[in-house]
Amino acid sequence: MFETEVLHSVKKNKKPIKSKVTPIYQTTAFTFEDLDELEGFYHGEGNYLYSRVANPNTDELAEAVAALEGAPVGVATSSGLSAILAGVLAVVKSGDHIVAAEDLYGGSFHLLQGELSQFGIEVSFVSFSDASSIEAAVQPNTKLLYTESITNPLLRVQDLDEFVQIAKKHGLITLVDNTFATPYHCQPYTKGVDIVIHSATKYIGGHSDVTSGVVVGRKDLVDKAKAKVVNLGANVSPFEAWLTTRGLKTLALRMARQSSNAKALAEALRTNPLVEKVHYPFEHGENGYGAIVTIKLSKDLNVNEFFKNLSWVKIAPTLAGVETSVSHPVITSHRALPPEAREALGITFEVVRISVGIEHAEDIISVFEQAILQAKQQ
Repeated sequence: MFETEVLHSVKKNKKPIKSKVTPIYQTTAFTFEDLDELEGFYHGEGNYLYSRVANPNTDELAEAVAALEGAPVGVATSSGLSAILAGVLAVVKSGDHIVAAEDLYGGSFHLLQGELSQFGIEVSFVSFSDASSIEAAVQPNTKLLYTESITNPLLRVQDLDEFVQIAKKHGLITLVDNTFATPYHCQPYTKGVDIVIHSATKYIGGHSDVTSGVVVGRKDLVDKAKAKVVNLGANVSPFEAWLTTRGLKTLALRMARQSSNAKALAEALRTNPLVEKVHYPFEHGENGYGAIVTIKLSKDLNVNEFFKNLSWVKIAPTLAGVETSVSHPVITSHRALPPEAREALGITFEVVRISVGIEHAEDIISVFEQAILQAKQQ
């Protein structure tokens, strides 16, 4: 009958097709010839059962990022925050303690402080610029040290060698969010870090059209992280993984251009009398210095007018697309931080985070200089 034929007339093509690009396995599940083949999956004889558990596209993304980080294994997730959650829960449980950098991304701060505390996981936020502060925060139940390779938004570069030495001294696991640096600039795993996290939504995907995350690192820990991803339903969809992998292929080209542009912008704004401070890691990076520039505008400027006069530069709550964009950390990325914590870190109303794109450097510099001039209060 037609009702049956319309479902089953399309047959899966079993011929070997040598596609240049991995196809999108947009399927919820994978089929089996008989019960013996199905049972064989549970004994390690097959790769795929259900896309929440594993899928060729999600595996491809995880393996590619792991390879770039010099790590043995990885797992792809639905977002950067789900990657952080999986990585953290691979290490800690109720009753355990985390020592985290005080200058983390606001979403990470809220996850650790606001969500994990409900499950009996304690967190101390301290300055990671000072080894003595880190060591002083370690408690008998501390299990994890957590920081960012380049912090958001003030771009402090973590001394990873010191970070790893402290962890080894106290028998702790280390986790580093490498989103801002990307493996193009830094590979924390090769320096002894146990778990490396990426919000692949940012530079790994690179085109502002996908939300995903990746956890890479020690196999025993990533295996635990993968179990959390599967059991908590934090997996990324096949199509999102495919898009992220496509973006990853141009990472080196994008980061080289964006980092070069960012350095040029930072140097230009350094000499602008209406810019009180420029945050940029000028002295770090073998392959450049990163694609984010954070500035503190002079109090002589009207901050809202500055944003209004940015011409083609987009105002966005996120970063890392190929187009230059800006955000206002106080009301976006770090809104979750208590006002006193923001003030102590120097994340004030005058602070602007610039995600530098691939446009011509002179055009980028010009648009910011013009916006600054137009925002000068009379």
